Amino acid sequence: MPKILVLSHSNDGNTAKMAALVAEGAQSLEGSEVRLLSVKEATYEDLNWCDGIAIGSPTNYGTISHQMKEWWDKLPPEGWGKNDGKIGCAFSSAGAWGGGHELTCMTLLTILMNYGFLTFGVTDYIDKKFSPHYGSVVAGEPREEKEKESCRRLGRRLAEWVSSLVDGKKENHPLNQTYDRFKFLGQ
Repeated sequence: MPKILVLSHSNDGNTAKMAALVAEGAQSLEGSEVRLLSVKEATYEDLNWCDGIAIGSPTNYGTISHQMKEWWDKLPPEGWGKNDGKIGCAFSSAGAWGGGHELTCMTLLTILMNYGFLTFGVTDYIDKKFSPHYGSVVAGEPREEKEKESCRRLGRRLAEWVSSLVDGKKENHPLNQTYDRFKFLGQ
C-alpha cells in the first residue's frame, strides 16, 4: 500500500488547493494511503511514515517560502540518512506565469535529494504545451482543468512510483497505465 505524504505551506490558500488536488491524484491509485498536511501540522514522524512525498510551496522571490525551509531545517539530526530511497516530487504556485515556479520546484527537489529521496518529473503532456516536467506549477490558484489535472497527475504518478518501486507492484508502474499520457504532444 503506497503511503504518501503531501506536505505544503500556503500563504493565501493557492498552494493548499494544489496540495488537495495532488492528494486526490495519489488517492486515485487503489490502496493508497495519503496524509495531507501543512508544515504547521506535520511532524518528523509523518516523514518517517511515508514512502513517498509531494512537497509544495508558494514561490516567494523565486524560491521556497521560509516556512517550508524552516520545517526541513528543524528536523532532528538523528533522522539524517533514514529516508534514503523514498520517492519525492514538488509543486508550486506563484503570482504570475514566469514568476519562478520551476526554480521553486528545483529547490524543493534539491531539499528532497539532500534527505536521500529519489525525485522525478512527469513527462506527460496534460494539455497543449502544458506539462509538469519539474513539478506542477500554477499562477495563482488552480482554476483551469489543465492546472487541476497537472496536480492530480503528479499525485497519481507519485503513488504509481511508490507502488511499483517500494511495494513491488509492477502493474502500477507509470508505463503500464492506460490513461493518455501524450494526448496533446505536438498539437
